[in-house]
Amino acid sequence: MRRTKARVRLIRHSDVPEDLIASAARLCYAKDTKAIFDQDPGQAKKFVRLLRDMGHMSPVEHASFTFYIEGVSRAMTHQLVRHRLASYSQRSQRYVRHDGFEYVIPPQFKGKKVKENGAEIDAEEYFRETMEYLARRYAKLNEALGDSGESSNEDARYVLPNACETKILVTMNARALLHFFEERLCLRAQWEIRGVADQMLMLVREVCPSIFEGAGPKCLRFGKCPEGKMTCGKFEKIKKRYAA
Repeated sequence: MRRTKARVRLIRHSDVPEDLIASAARLCYAKDTKAIFDQDPGQAKKFVRLLRDMGHMSPVEHASFTFYIEGVSRAMTHQLVRHRLASYSQRSQRYVRHDGFEYVIPPQFKGKKVKENGAEIDAEEYFRETMEYLARRYAKLNEALGDSGESSNEDARYVLPNACETKILVTMNARALLHFFEERLCLRAQWEIRGVADQMLMLVREVCPSIFEGAGPKCLRFGKCPEGKMTCGKFEKIKKRYAA
C-alpha cells in the first residue's frame, strides 16, 4: 500500500479541432457547402476565437477530448461524474479486487496532530494506519465471503474508503470542458478536483488554444467573482494564473 497523486493524460481528441469547429459554424450559413471543410489553419483559429467572443458556442460542441485520469480518490470522481455532458468509464470495485489499494492523503493533514488516549499522533501517519487497517478488514471480509471474485468483492468493498485510488476515462466536448473549468478551477472548488482540472486545461490549451486560451474559473468571464460574500478575494492572482 502507498499514497498516490493525480496524473492526467490527454489520450485522444478530434483531429484538428479548430478546423472542425470552424467547418460546423460555416455550414450554418453556407449556400454552397463544397468548400466548408477546406480550412486555412490561421483563418480557422481566428474564426473560432470570434465564435467564442460572440457567444456562438454550439459549433464548439463538435470537438471532443478524452482523458485518462489515475491516482485520484473515489471522493474526487464522485464529484467529477456530476458533470453530466460527458462519458465515463471507471475501474470497478466489483470486478477488480482491491487488496493493498493505493490511496490519496489530503495535504491539509500535513503537520497536524491527532489526539488519542492522551497521546499526540502525526495526522498523516494516523491516516496511513487507518488505510492499512481498512485494507486488512477488506481482505478478511472478502475471505469470509469465499474469495469468490465479483460476488464477494461487491460486498467487501463497502469498507473501502473514499480515499481509495481509482482510474477513470473521461470524454467531454469543448463546450462542456469550458463549463467544467469554470466550476472546478474556482478556488472554492475542492482541492483534488481543482488540481485535476488544472492539468486538463494545460493539456487542451496545447491542442486547441483558440478555444481554451483564457479559460478558467468563471470570475475571468465576469471580470469579478460572482460568489458575493463567499468570494476567495484572490481575483488578481487567478487572473494572472489563467488569463491569456
